[in-house]
Parts: sequence; structure tokens; C-alpha cells
Amino acid sequence: MTDPVLSLRSAALALEGNAGLVRILDAISLDVHRGDTLSLVGPSGSGKSSLLMLMGGLERATGGSVHALGHDLSVMSEDALARLRRDHIGVVFQSFHLIPTMTALENVATPLELAGRKDAFARAEEELQAVGLGERLGHYPSQLSGGEQQRVALARAAAPRPDILFADEPTGNLDSHTGADIVNLLFDLQKRHGATLVLVTHDAGLAAQCARQITLRDGQIETYSDKVVAE
Repeated sequence: MTDPVLSLRSAALALEGNAGLVRILDAISLDVHRGDTLSLVGPSGSGKSSLLMLMGGLERATGGSVHALGHDLSVMSEDALARLRRDHIGVVFQSFHLIPTMTALENVATPLELAGRKDAFARAEEELQAVGLGERLGHYPSQLSGGEQQRVALARAAAPRPDILFADEPTGNLDSHTGADIVNLLFDLQKRHGATLVLVTHDAGLAAQCARQITLRDGQIETYSDKVVAE
């Protein structure tokens, strides 16, 4: 088996709160390999989104170790972490985080331009076509439905051809029908680019579409299931 693209060993996260130190994650150890699809489930406050943030270098572990694509995230500078995320990691959030003064095409192309990619707009158009928005390239977020805005966010996350794709409740702000469409697109993007997918969700049906599932409770791994999806 190839080396894991994500590797955590006794990873912990504790933050200072009004009442003192709050332990959010504790003793998290797991490996995620290239092309895996992994869902993180559990009750609200169990640490799902925090674990995703640790994996993506958006939060630094306060204990243990977190490695992504062979890099020890705990020793990387903020600039180095930003470059790693820019070049190798795509993130889709529950909120779309689109820039309101930019068109759909510009929202997808601008991060690519900032990364120095000469084909930024061509690649952005390709990804928007792939999510069914070829006729909406010049529309601004305010002119798009919630589902369409999430499609733009998916295209933006997929455009750099990331090695790892993180999704944090990607259907949370959408109705069930639109959410199902977004889920299908998310898995299509993952397969098309061969990315590793780590997905946070409350939706049991969506979680079951992943080949592996981790249930968190009180900041720790409660259960781990492999090959949830029938081959």
C-alpha cells in the first residue's frame, strides 16, 4: 500500500476559552490513502469540523502529529501551509464563500491566476462546464441560486486538480433535491481527478456513500468502519 496522504498520530486540539482550556480533539490516530473516500460523522460538537480543519492545516494540532502529503503540518510556516493548500488541497464549505463582486468565472479563475497558472480562465470555464454552469459564467453570486453557488464553490475547489478534497457539510444550506445533485457532482469530481475525499456530514445516506466512515464523540474516534460501500 502506498504511503498515506493524511496521517495523524495521537493528534489533539485544545483551545483556550472563557472557562479555561477546552479539549476539542484528543488521541486521534488514522491514515487516509490516495483515492480514499472518508466520511466524518457524529453529533454536533463531537469535533468533526475541527478534525477536518486539522487535516487541512487550517488549525494546528496542540498535541501529537498531523502529516499531509508527507509534510509535517506542525512545523510549516503559515506561508508554506498556504502554498500547500493552494496547490494540493480543495475545500468546500457549507457556506459558499464566493466573492460577491466577481462573476462565477472570476470566482473560479482568480485563485488560479494568483497561483500563477496561465490557463486560469480556460480551466475555470472547463470546471464550470463540468458542474453544469456553462451558461452562467458571467453571472454574479446574487444572480445564482444556492445550489448554483455551491456548484461554483465545487468548481473552484476542483480547478487546481487537488490531491485532497475536503467538504464540510456541503449540502447543509440546500434542499434535499439540490443537495443530492451537489453530492453527485462532488463524487464525480473526486473520481475525475482521483482525489482523496474527506467529508463531514450529518446525513447518514451521504456518509454511507463513502468507502470509509469514522464516528466521533466528545473529540475522540468512537467507531471506525471500512468498506461501507458495497464493491
